[in-house]
Amino acid sequence: MVAELRDKGFEAYAASVAPQGSAWDRACELYAQIAGTMVDYGRAHSEEYRHARFGRDFSGDALIPSWDDDTRLVLIGHSFGGATVRLFAELLAHGWEGERAVTPEGELSPLFAGGLGSRVRAIVTLAAPTNGTVAYDMAQDPVFDPRRVRVGLKYRLLDRLVKSRTRIQMDGRDPRDWASFDMLLDNAQALNARISTLPHVYYLSVAADATTPQEDGTCVPDLEALDPLFVRSATLMGVYGGTTKAGCVVDDAWHANDGLVNTISARAPIGAPQKPFDRAHIEPGVWNVMPDMHVDHGFFQGGFMKRQDPHEFYRELMDVLEALG
Repeated sequence: MVAELRDKGFEAYAASVAPQGSAWDRACELYAQIAGTMVDYGRAHSEEYRHARFGRDFSGDALIPSWDDDTRLVLIGHSFGGATVRLFAELLAHGWEGERAVTPEGELSPLFAGGLGSRVRAIVTLAAPTNGTVAYDMAQDPVFDPRRVRVGLKYRLLDRLVKSRTRIQMDGRDPRDWASFDMLLDNAQALNARISTLPHVYYLSVAADATTPQEDGTCVPDLEALDPLFVRSATLMGVYGGTTKAGCVVDDAWHANDGLVNTISARAPIGAPQKPFDRAHIEPGVWNVMPDMHVDHGFFQGGFMKRQDPHEFYRELMDVLEALG
């Protein structure tokens, strides 16, 4: 997709951050790649979460050849990439007082100093667990028994395969410093409280729904739209309900999902300014919520077992973004 966009004259890049790292760690890695510097996770953060302060060195190998105050980034984040780019933009704009308080000025990463918010033009989130996903909460709920929900053997085995391939390999760091922690409903909304909606940034979001609503308020997987890898999780998410420790009520509104993320969660942060997408009136400082798409979570990256072609979607998205000027 990046190659195609470049062929069409867009200056496009693909960053690569830790697939299971926390939003904080990933935002730090993204900054280092773009700026061409060593990854600095911050003195305060690394001490609290028990891992090395510095990571890979991108000096001399910046993702963007020239990045300064005249360069405006459009950040497109799929899935947990949505939290990554939102926190990245927040840190660019405001830095982080916790790091400034313990780090000598000469050692402080510009990311934690702030004052660089003008370098972000737009943020686009695609099927992002902006308010978390019950895919993680229900696994920790002692009241919920997934064995009572009927799912075919084929889909149970595929789900088990996915979990075996994506299981976190604990490395001694604090258990809170992983994406799976950030995506629990209460933790995602605590993260949202630390991330502002920047007044000069255009926010666009796309949520996915690969289920069909039922009369009883539950949702069942649409097997034509859903990758077989996600059928079990979509089935469970389509019936799960409860209340989190912080009081978030998971009711029928949370049942629609894309196999990994609840549709309601991917639209906009709870409490943030938002409005339905209007191509003629896209506003900065507001979440412009695009229509839900009847696709699964993997659509935006071309699918897994179910191969899909998102190229036309990205072409249309580029038209929208280009019109922002």
